[in-house]
Amino acid sequence: MTSHQLTLYVESRFLSPYAMSAFVALQEKGLPFAIHALDLAARENHRPEYASTSLTCRVPTLQHGDFSLAESSAIAEYLDEAFPSPTYRAIFPGVPRARARARQIQAWLRSDFLPIRQERPTEVVFLKPSDQPLSDEARACASRLFAASDALLAEGATDLFGDWCIADTDLALMLNRLVMNGDAVPDRLAAYAQQQWQRRSVRQWIEQGSAASARRTLCQSP
Repeated sequence: MTSHQLTLYVESRFLSPYAMSAFVALQEKGLPFAIHALDLAARENHRPEYASTSLTCRVPTLQHGDFSLAESSAIAEYLDEAFPSPTYRAIFPGVPRARARARQIQAWLRSDFLPIRQERPTEVVFLKPSDQPLSDEARACASRLFAASDALLAEGATDLFGDWCIADTDLALMLNRLVMNGDAVPDRLAAYAQQQWQRRSVRQWIEQGSAASARRTLCQSP
């Protein structure tokens, strides 16, 4: 299967953690792709031409030729199966139990920790921190996040499974909601999250967001 006609639809502010995950997956696979940014505030994702592409009218959506797929974890799994190793880099662990655990981590991060996601949205990661303290509920969520992350990450390890996988990027982002806001995070987990943030694929996403922000500023200038 070829990589021709791969397009990733993202939101125009480049703040979506899920669009970032899909972008990183494509970059790590080494696949050429186009980016199409949608203004969600203007409801561009509900326009007929996009609705005909994305069943859910959500971002991210990956279009590959005449096939399209939404939801970042589904996109990552599709890419790893459609473009397998050794020709392309694997973005999930090769061992079945580790691969299942990585998928569990992705699902867990997307379905849990709502108080953290509400009180520490990705604006604190990509734009500026919040001056509001965490609520008791968010602190309780953070404690659960730290306990599970500590159990998942072997002592001295820099990746979850001995080598990078897409779940590392997703977990690092959740931790960085707190790290980059200046909230208390155990040193070992903060170091892990910050190291993951230096991956070239992650930096490329951040650069895309910075460029988009600069374009918006230029358009708004008198």
